[in-house]
Amino acid sequence: MLRRLAFAPLALACACATNPVTGKSELSLVSEAQEIQIGREEAQKVGQSIGYYDDAALQSYVAAIGQRLAAESERPQLPWEFHVVEDASVNAFALPGGFIFVTRGLMSSVTNEAELASVIGHEIAHVTHRHSVQQISRAQVAQLGLVAGSILSSTVAQYGGLLGQGLGVLFLKYGRDAELEADGSGFRYALADRYDVRQMVEVFAVLEGVSQLSGAGKLPEWLSTHPDPGNRIQATQARLDTITLPANLKVNREEYLRRIRGMPYGDDPRQGFFRGNRFLHPALRFQLDLPQGWKAQNMPTALVAVSPNQDAIVQLGLAGKVEPTQAARQFLSQQGIRAGESSTQSINGNPAATSYFAAQTEQGEIRGIVTFVSYGGTTYGLMGYTAASTLDQYDGTFKQMIRSFRSLDDASALNVKPARLELVQVDQPMTVSEFNQRYPSPIRVEELALINGLEGPDDTMRPGRQYKRVIGSVFATSTNQPAATTTERP
Repeated sequence: MLRRLAFAPLALACACATNPVTGKSELSLVSEAQEIQIGREEAQKVGQSIGYYDDAALQSYVAAIGQRLAAESERPQLPWEFHVVEDASVNAFALPGGFIFVTRGLMSSVTNEAELASVIGHEIAHVTHRHSVQQISRAQVAQLGLVAGSILSSTVAQYGGLLGQGLGVLFLKYGRDAELEADGSGFRYALADRYDVRQMVEVFAVLEGVSQLSGAGKLPEWLSTHPDPGNRIQATQARLDTITLPANLKVNREEYLRRIRGMPYGDDPRQGFFRGNRFLHPALRFQLDLPQGWKAQNMPTALVAVSPNQDAIVQLGLAGKVEPTQAARQFLSQQGIRAGESSTQSINGNPAATSYFAAQTEQGEIRGIVTFVSYGGTTYGLMGYTAASTLDQYDGTFKQMIRSFRSLDDASALNVKPARLELVQVDQPMTVSEFNQRYPSPIRVEELALINGLEGPDDTMRPGRQYKRVIGSVFATSTNQPAATTTERP
């Protein structure tokens, strides 16, 4: 995309456009057709790398809400798409041209349809205000798109920042003015479709609290990509004070809860989880031991761990269906990489090809070791790298990690299932703490209160209403999370 924009006609350098929402003239180097093309290309990458939540009925439900809100916007002609992505973090994001995504984690954290509509309306507003186009026009294109994170990507050149970046560069970090604009317009879109916009106050409180309590998921949490320098709850309340709301506005609490009943809660352990420093991947049937004390994160396209001194990285990623020797040749032929001593061998009965390598980065020369191993019909890449001066220090650690790659045969690991949301109808007033004693969940009681839209453990649940509980086991998907906890049905 950088290249595509770099060779755009010089005439674009002075192009201006009228903002469809504000009516103001603004610098724009991207036409609407280009905006849609960029968004569509990036949306395909989201589907491929993160994946959609496997529930056609829920996808249609969310899309219907989004299409109604988009029809109330200033850009109804865009090819709007709305998807739920398979990720446990509490987030939503918009790509240029009208491609809107909400995470499964957000769906499990809000409590009614009006709250969801507030979030979707906010993301629609980022598109109608052309906020991403404005950033592209300000030469901030590098914040768009996916960082592949695989062993065959350019991550070597990004030494030192991989774990912190992850997929964070997918989401544009808008400034205060853009966020307030999106809040205001999203408020209007939701109200135009007769949603109870008072729920917008609730959703900000819930999202903020869940972001503080939960670190689950592969994507950044809501507040890390939607900065809140001002008090947006107060701003929303002030907006409410200026209008008289009509009667019979939609909340649709019971309908919404029915839709998400049975939804997985937290990360899906079948896509990889930790027992101490051991990483187990039930779906792909392999396991791997990471260095003790290293901070690790299981991301959609790579498993990455960073040393305590943040001066070395190990990672595992998919290299595809190629043979290990071919994968090694492809990796070592990349521009800027110099091959070192190489060999072919077997790792726990699996064919493998290994080579040392060196590469020049902005931070100086790095050196490391990379191994491609064929297992289960797929070739995996395992790599460790550090500064040239510290390779001797970490060489043994890298090799030990690589040699630990092996098959997973433990039935208890192969048969794990994600925790799920269940609904309980309360028959008498009780606090969240009392509810949790009667219907235990494997999450903290503070988190249980938040996902039910309540202020804390001592807040009271109303009789006759349904409330969420979590059943099953919650697994750690990074080495910073606690070990798995479990509940069973009473």
